[in-house]
Amino acid sequence: QFSDTGSKKEHVKITSEAKPGFLERLSETSGGMLMGLVTFLLSFYLLFTNEGRALRTAKSLDEGLSLVIPLDSIHSVSQQNEGRLVHLAGALSTSKPLFDPSYGLSIQAVKLKRKVEMYQWVEYEDSREYEENGEVKKETKYSYNTEWKSEVVNSKNFDREIGHKNPSAMAVESFTAVSPNVQVGSFVLSKGLVDKIDDFKQLSLSNLEDPHADVTRGGDYFYHSENPRRPEVGDLRVSFFYAGLSGEDPHLGSADKVTVIARQKGDQLVPYHTKSGDVLQILYPGDLSVEEVFQKEHESNTMKTWALRAAGWLAMVVGINLMTRIVYTLVDWFPVVRDLVNIGLKAFAFCVASSLSLLTISIGWLFYRPLWALLIGLLSVVPIVVAKSRVPPKKHQ
Repeated sequence: QFSDTGSKKEHVKITSEAKPGFLERLSETSGGMLMGLVTFLLSFYLLFTNEGRALRTAKSLDEGLSLVIPLDSIHSVSQQNEGRLVHLAGALSTSKPLFDPSYGLSIQAVKLKRKVEMYQWVEYEDSREYEENGEVKKETKYSYNTEWKSEVVNSKNFDREIGHKNPSAMAVESFTAVSPNVQVGSFVLSKGLVDKIDDFKQLSLSNLEDPHADVTRGGDYFYHSENPRRPEVGDLRVSFFYAGLSGEDPHLGSADKVTVIARQKGDQLVPYHTKSGDVLQILYPGDLSVEEVFQKEHESNTMKTWALRAAGWLAMVVGINLMTRIVYTLVDWFPVVRDLVNIGLKAFAFCVASSLSLLTISIGWLFYRPLWALLIGLLSVVPIVVAKSRVPPKKHQ
């Protein structure tokens, strides 16, 4: 990327306001308590529904593995498999190439993406707060630099727009073209399966010529600029990406292979609805066996489950911290007490959130795996027991 470092500018702004009084801080804390309560309740919903989703997905995958039928040939459609879950692997094919006539470019692929970037001013902020003469002061350093950005940066929101003004729109727009008909052998992929073909690779422009007199090719970019090595604000550069190569190309090689598991409906591959209420329409790049596909799906389900568990637990910690913040506000006049209370509140939030998260997860498993639910429920009391054991016993009078 070209970067006009000589255009970098910066300035500092200092704002001040009176230090908020006790009643004002108490009012702000009350508002935070309401937000904390909402966050706290949402964490229960997230944790509970996530467990049901995870178990339902796992059950649907097991059902799919027990029913799927590997196809002997992808070049003929057998009526015996009508409505059944099938597995096939083969090269992608499309009916016609995708074009971008503005730049004289075409490619036999499932998707073609044009990415347009504009050279623009970008504002960065670096702030710090401090107290001085009974006031809270905020020092903000604003710096400006010119960079290539794929979205229009609204310079009207800058602290100082003068000298850093960006155009309000791009003369050329980004877009993604998708082939209307994508096949593997004799089978046509559904829109949901086509959407899964998203492994984009940048297209080399070394074999193309400049499409217009005002467009210059440099590397794998077309530049709308008088001098691409010293761009000016408002200049454009265009690059191209493709996904799902679907024909023989002298420069890119042979068509991409994919593995698909879906329901056969005539010569269409469409979603399969399981008894658990989930939908199976799976696509992976490469030639994979049935077992490899379902193993990947189980791994993906596990990763998603743990990510949502962590998000639910974190939301609960934040919610409890906000709800108990009023205790910190009541003692913040005493520095030593304030610091001890702050540590205690954070430990309290950690222990309670951990226990309640485990308890919620166990309830989510209750209807599916009662024994595991009981074990997790027992585990939920561990953080509380550990926290209680750390409290020193009272001395006998």
